[in-house]
Amino acid sequence: MKRTGDQHLVKEINRSIVLETIRRHSPLSRAQTSALTGLHKGTVSSLVNELIESGLVVEIGPGPSSGGRKPVLILFNKTAGYAVGVDLGVNYILTVLTDLEGNIVEEQSVRIADRSKDAVLTLLKQSIHDMIHQAPPSPYGVIGIGIGFPGIVDDKGSVRMAPNLQWSETDLYSLLTEEFERPVTIDNEANAGAMGEKRFGAGRTFSDVVYVSIGIGIGIGIVINGELYRGSSGFSGEMGHMTVEANGRPCRCGNQGCWELYASENALLEQAKALALSGLSGKDCDQALDLDSLVQAAGQQNPEVIRLFGQIGESIGIGLSNIVNTFNPELVIIGNRMTIAQPWIKPSMLDTFNERVLPVHRHRTAIEFSCLGTHSAVLGASHFAVSDFFARLNVKVN
Repeated sequence: MKRTGDQHLVKEINRSIVLETIRRHSPLSRAQTSALTGLHKGTVSSLVNELIESGLVVEIGPGPSSGGRKPVLILFNKTAGYAVGVDLGVNYILTVLTDLEGNIVEEQSVRIADRSKDAVLTLLKQSIHDMIHQAPPSPYGVIGIGIGFPGIVDDKGSVRMAPNLQWSETDLYSLLTEEFERPVTIDNEANAGAMGEKRFGAGRTFSDVVYVSIGIGIGIGIVINGELYRGSSGFSGEMGHMTVEANGRPCRCGNQGCWELYASENALLEQAKALALSGLSGKDCDQALDLDSLVQAAGQQNPEVIRLFGQIGESIGIGLSNIVNTFNPELVIIGNRMTIAQPWIKPSMLDTFNERVLPVHRHRTAIEFSCLGTHSAVLGASHFAVSDFFARLNVKVN
């Protein structure tokens, strides 16, 4: 039903404005809040008192005086509630509990040994339950759950396609809301990573950013003018499945020669096994052949492993040149598991990128490895849940 501009609606709008101002700029005095919002001091004082009663704002004592009585400062209460963030990978589930400003309070990571849908869902639900049970007491409790998922997810939270997990047409949103009876937001893992970097990481001061998530597969999240770009159907960013070899190997997505077949963690492990790297593969130790063991071997100056990382870096550089030639971003951020191999993939990656990118882009686009490492997506997922919580509180009129 359309709402008219009665006094109650105006008050709700003003309350939203005051809360958002305090969230962004606190600690503030009531007078400073009035100046920033343009609202009358009496109106602000009344609304702040309501926000204090609701637990969203707290008084923290007197601030510096500008000549008269010291003003009482107010602060957004970041522990008024907590959010659960989940990075659901192909071979792991990383789950965090954060406060309302994205600070991690609790964290848990589990390996996925059985990739069947039922087994993964059981692990996922247990991981979320564990975080909820560890949440400290707060006025609003656990306000929501955010999931970063490694596949194509529609705007209703339904998984349409996830080649590396071999999922399709799964109503993940309904499964989780029924289990937890809390708001759930689900998005592509690379979109979550892009938002994590934009909010908490290297992308904070940039408007046009491409986040490249390199794990078992490859996905990208695109930020244009400070906002996630989703495409007309919401499925943008599947550049792990752009063709880099016209007659290349078949991919689980149905295409062939996809970028992630040559530049991902999975590509690295397949090539390592094919090479039968000495002391790292074989019948008795195939299970130990993972990214961590390869990074350890590279750190011990194993020449075969270092050469292999160089090849993967070259393949990553080819894809990055295509991305930069297409989007002309200010910044490209490389995140997810492959960041732990940065010292060995970066030289060949940058050499290949500089050889293949158009000259007009070469010195105008920064390429960085994520300072958040493996936490970009999980922090972005948590941020989605927090943003959804405040969207439900706030009143906006177009």
